[in-house]
Amino acid sequence: MQVSIETTSGLERRLTVGVAAEKVENEVNSRLQKAARSVRLDGFRPGKVPLKVIRQRFGAGVRREVVDDLMRSSFQEAVNQERLQLAGQPSIEAKSLEEGKDLEYIATFEVFPEIELQELQGLSFEKPRAEVTDADIDAMIETFRRQQATWQTVERAAKQGDQVNINYLGTRDGEPFEGGSAEDRQLLLGSNQMISGFEAGIEGMSAGQQKVLQLTFPEDYHDEALQGAAVTFEISLQEVKEQVLAPLDEELFARYGVAEGGEEQFRLEVANNMTRELNNAVKSLVKKKVLDAIYEAHVRQDIPKTAVDQEINAMREQMFQQLGSTERSVDLDLETLLPAEMFQQRAERRVKLALLLGEFINQHSMQVDEDRVRETVEELASTYEDPTEVTNWYFSNPEQLESVKNMVLEDQVVDKLLEDATVDEIDCSYQEAMNQARENQ
Repeated sequence: MQVSIETTSGLERRLTVGVAAEKVENEVNSRLQKAARSVRLDGFRPGKVPLKVIRQRFGAGVRREVVDDLMRSSFQEAVNQERLQLAGQPSIEAKSLEEGKDLEYIATFEVFPEIELQELQGLSFEKPRAEVTDADIDAMIETFRRQQATWQTVERAAKQGDQVNINYLGTRDGEPFEGGSAEDRQLLLGSNQMISGFEAGIEGMSAGQQKVLQLTFPEDYHDEALQGAAVTFEISLQEVKEQVLAPLDEELFARYGVAEGGEEQFRLEVANNMTRELNNAVKSLVKKKVLDAIYEAHVRQDIPKTAVDQEINAMREQMFQQLGSTERSVDLDLETLLPAEMFQQRAERRVKLALLLGEFINQHSMQVDEDRVRETVEELASTYEDPTEVTNWYFSNPEQLESVKNMVLEDQVVDKLLEDATVDEIDCSYQEAMNQARENQ
């Protein structure tokens, strides 16, 4: 087998492979002879069909199979011989398939780059330090009560936070405009669902009252025909409702997973959940800062386009599933619906970080901490009704367990880098810490 390799550009390689004609023909003859022992043809006894007839009937098909098999096996042999690390599937183009001549083909592909880790000493990070207070617990419980709240009709003027039922007619230069009218519209005052001035204009109105508002659409309104337009809204208020928070009772506690223990146990569960979320948020925030530092230190590191494309496809499929689509229509063009540009930067970041972290792990001969894997699985399972069942599911599902192991190993890399970094803890409130984490996702 003859092999030559050349660099076309960046990480792309072109491999030219030649397989001797003798090897091709020997394999073709061997398969034809094997077929002759079992093939059945009219006019011949089983196993007695002449090789010449077998070649006439099946020679072309067998030869195609042999060529395909030899290209696959010889390519893998050439890759091993040249010690190449492929970043994706090759594109193979045959140069010579003529019978009696050497088989020759060209394989084009990308390889993984050589990684040169930059100096990562002297890193410095800020870490929020917060705790869950009684006031934070009270605020969270009020949020739960609002989620389960009811609406009660009141005989008073509307104010912010109320839900109103209105009819309205919008006109521009005396003529109704598209989308400017509605009847029995439920509107939460203060939700900013309408243009500026609309909801504020309803505040102070009572059921049965009417009002005319002179308003102007914003210059950046999504409908170009209404951008900056001066309009009039005639509003009729039908009903005013105020929110009634759900009572602190057994029904509310049960909705959030607390069947026994009353309010005391409910507060304890809320506090535990908030503390867990706070710890995870701070951990994720610091981890992202560390990964950002690694990424920025290697901005010029080449990455294979093939790997990025594969990551884009994976992210596209994941988003497609998250949108609630379980079956793909034959006519659905997923690449048009979710273009690559949506995922390009994140995919490049993921691929680069995966390469950098992999090299760091190799250089430090790191192994995943199995105890941390179990702890992580148990923590993930703790939020479910039957944690034991979820834990067993993880450990019986190799793909899911491997995902957890990768996450734990990534955390171990971050921990190791933090050993030599300067970490300044900044006191802040629970909400400030959570906001920081959300903003840096």
